Amino acid sequence: MDKGFLIDMDGVIYSGNHLIPGADQFIKTLQERQIPFLFMTNNSQRSPIDVVNKLKPMGINILEENVYTSAMATGWFLGFTHPNGTAYVLGEGGLLTSLHNNGYSLVTQEPDYVVIGEGRNFTLEMANNAVDMVLGGAKLIATNLDPSPKKKGWSNLGIKAIVKMIEEATGKRAFSVGKPSPVMMRAARKKLGLMTDQTIVIGDTMDTDILGSIQMGYKTILTLSGVSKPENLNDFAFAPDMVIDSLKDFDLDAAMQKLYGN
Repeated sequence: MDKGFLIDMDGVIYSGNHLIPGADQFIKTLQERQIPFLFMTNNSQRSPIDVVNKLKPMGINILEENVYTSAMATGWFLGFTHPNGTAYVLGEGGLLTSLHNNGYSLVTQEPDYVVIGEGRNFTLEMANNAVDMVLGGAKLIATNLDPSPKKKGWSNLGIKAIVKMIEEATGKRAFSVGKPSPVMMRAARKKLGLMTDQTIVIGDTMDTDILGSIQMGYKTILTLSGVSKPENLNDFAFAPDMVIDSLKDFDLDAAMQKLYGN
């Protein structure tokens, strides 16, 4: 099969720490049939090995090369547009590693870029430093603009809230690399080694996974096992190629017939 999949994770493969039924068998089917796939996530905290280790207890065994994160896209983007630059980072883990792997030095004074990713260790002092640096000429980059889930007891602000704070304080707008940005959508497809019309995206979010994919010309499958609900689909001026309840009853061959007619 000369097709491949870019697959969102939270809401498609798992919810929190619980496997969504059928997701493990779907991945096994792709592996058995040697169909290329990438897990494509906006989470910039996790490194590929972190993702591998999260999925293993759920019965999904993958390699690091099966993972592409917004941190990886951000590192690639900065390394491409401004090689060997410097960055002040509000972020952790996977983002720090990706920047280092792409030739970036992490500094605390006069950086080329202020880069904001997910994390739980931000302080007001760090935010103030970031504001001063942006006002001093540093460019503002966000790994993604995912919102807070707005649930009581949630212990981690959505990155969008942090970015908005810095934007308000500086009057500068951040450039976001993650989904639905074409930067990440294109880079993930190229890592998969496929052409545009060979790429299929499975996601649970209309305004990231599906929007970004439609803008790139990819085939799209929306699963209702995550945040999207049937009653909300008409709120959007665009639509996925397919809508499924979850991967549990997903028929790969029938989906290919519907998407490609062959």
